[in-house]
Amino acid sequence: MSGAQEQQTDPYLWLEEVTGDRALDFARAHNDVVVERFATTDRFNELEHRILDMLDTDTRIPYPTRRAQWLYNFWRDAEHPKGLWRRTTFAEYATDSPEWEVLIDLDALAAAEEENWVWAGAAVLRPAQSLALISLSRGGADAKVVREFDMRTKQFRAPEDGGFHLPEAKSQLSWIDADSVYVGTDFGPDSLTDSGYPRIAKRWRRGTPLEQAHTILEGEATDVAVSAGYDRTPGYERHFVSRATDFYNEIAYLIEDDGTLRRLETPTDASVSWYRDWLLLRLKTPWEVGGATYPAGALITMSLTEFLDGARNFETIFTPDEHTALHGYGWTEHHLLLITLEDVQTRLYVLTQTDSGWTRETLTDVPPMATTNVMNLDPLEGGDEFMLTSSGFTTPATLLSGSVGGPTTLLKQEPGFFDTEGIETEQFFVRSDDGTMVPYFVIRHRDRRGQAGPTVMSGYGGFEISRTPGYNGASGMGWLERGGTWVMTNIRGGGEYGPQWHTQALKADRHRVYEDFSSIAKDLVARGITTAPQLGAVGGSNGGLLMGVMLTRYPELFGAIVCQVPLLDMRRYHLLLAGASWVAEYGDPDKPEEWEYISKYSPYQNARADRPYPPILLTTSTRDDRVHPGHARKMAALLEEQGHTLWYHENIEGGHGGAADNKQMAFQAALIYEFFTQMLMEDREQA
Repeated sequence: MSGAQEQQTDPYLWLEEVTGDRALDFARAHNDVVVERFATTDRFNELEHRILDMLDTDTRIPYPTRRAQWLYNFWRDAEHPKGLWRRTTFAEYATDSPEWEVLIDLDALAAAEEENWVWAGAAVLRPAQSLALISLSRGGADAKVVREFDMRTKQFRAPEDGGFHLPEAKSQLSWIDADSVYVGTDFGPDSLTDSGYPRIAKRWRRGTPLEQAHTILEGEATDVAVSAGYDRTPGYERHFVSRATDFYNEIAYLIEDDGTLRRLETPTDASVSWYRDWLLLRLKTPWEVGGATYPAGALITMSLTEFLDGARNFETIFTPDEHTALHGYGWTEHHLLLITLEDVQTRLYVLTQTDSGWTRETLTDVPPMATTNVMNLDPLEGGDEFMLTSSGFTTPATLLSGSVGGPTTLLKQEPGFFDTEGIETEQFFVRSDDGTMVPYFVIRHRDRRGQAGPTVMSGYGGFEISRTPGYNGASGMGWLERGGTWVMTNIRGGGEYGPQWHTQALKADRHRVYEDFSSIAKDLVARGITTAPQLGAVGGSNGGLLMGVMLTRYPELFGAIVCQVPLLDMRRYHLLLAGASWVAEYGDPDKPEEWEYISKYSPYQNARADRPYPPILLTTSTRDDRVHPGHARKMAALLEEQGHTLWYHENIEGGHGGAADNKQMAFQAALIYEFFTQMLMEDREQA
């Protein structure tokens, strides 16, 4: 279908005008209805306040980012709703009430500059740690302003004084040394990819205009992005640049001393990294090289120097199996730490290179039905030390520290925020339509066993993102305490069983995501956990697309649906904001053979007036510059025209996360649980 035809057949294109007066009037009018229906009850107000208190309390763990002797943290609470960027030492952090050095008070900065700044990160120049590149977002958008910050004076360095500064864009800026950076940004016409990210990487020296920065690499408009960086490991310093040709394929180059580029002849869909002279490849698809075949999901290694000289004698240091996948990995000074998922439960291992090859030992025992991750590895200045964070559905987070070969000690423990007495976690497996066994977790009070009750299942199913157990105080307060059952699904499209769990659901095989989720919904009823009228579903972003498909393809399975910051119009998704970057996931609707399968599930094109749908709450954010708010707006307008029961709420700020601060987060969480309470508990009782 051509652009002209699209204009003629879509009556709601005007809702794609992000800040158009008519579109914002549409949003505000619907917001008023939602607030009146769901956000005025005493129950809503009590829950909103409880969630906000949880988000603001100083009993939360202040998760740090380690850089040598300093632990950095970004902190928000009731007194500092926009937040503080601060740092302390490890010894001080280990105390019950650490003293923090505040570097940036974002509330004060936003007030002084009359901007709704949202923190978007800091890149600190090492080893001195006296300069930082600070990213700030207006209202939570992906586009950021980047400014240089002097940590000695605690002041931003103005451009007229030689400070690095980038105006609002989806930029990439990284340190080389105190007077030079690698930069990718909006340099003007044709400098961005179709996805809206940098197409050109340049080297920029302090004191020179941005337009005089030296070009390192230019990609194609059809690429996702181009970026460059510098590895400052002493004795192994390397400059590099890469082209992401689509969401899953990247061509990496080392930058030689004379500025020429040397391509790393690795599979473009492999995750490539190195430490010192170890080259690591995590394979997404099988690779036949050097007389051997390495399977998808394997982690292989060899000397980078020898690889560049033409050798291909890799060692396999992790091989997946039917139940086990690699979840993550990272280096200490002398060891490689692995995190695996074994039927969606984490295990931790330490690998050590010896004269006879790599050895593998358990790093530490971890609790079942929980997720334990390694964090804050600093191989350059942190030795073999590490931190561990662990939590489960009913177990609040703990933070521990340790060193390879030594014991772990408790650093911080979060309190519980809801009553977990009697609440249990179970794991089940169901056979999907094609025979694949798909896991899911059920969290409910033990008294609910043997009786069907109100249940909410959550799902995502995309981009190889694994969903693992973790503590969620909001769902505990808003749903479990009210007697509801919570379900977390591990459908295909994610990475719970390695890259093949994802690739099985790409493009023409996308239907498997929806078959998996619907199979779990049917299994919950078959097991007597719930009934279709008592079953709700919730998902956001790609998970919002999942909710749209559940509404239009499987409406009989659900009593209510919440669809957050969603993709829904799959005919135009690639034309809106970052949508072009996801063609490798969904397919290209401009190609007739690919639109053929996309058109079968695209919710906006498959909504029908003559088919009964469960009530749905659609939410989005005006400032979401990743998934266009037009998706949710247009779907709301269409469903309304067709006579379906729906509610629509649009946060005028908040970006793709849907909220710019804790107060907005608390409102949105309380809104979801109040919606499900009214739809699945009260309505069922009245019926």
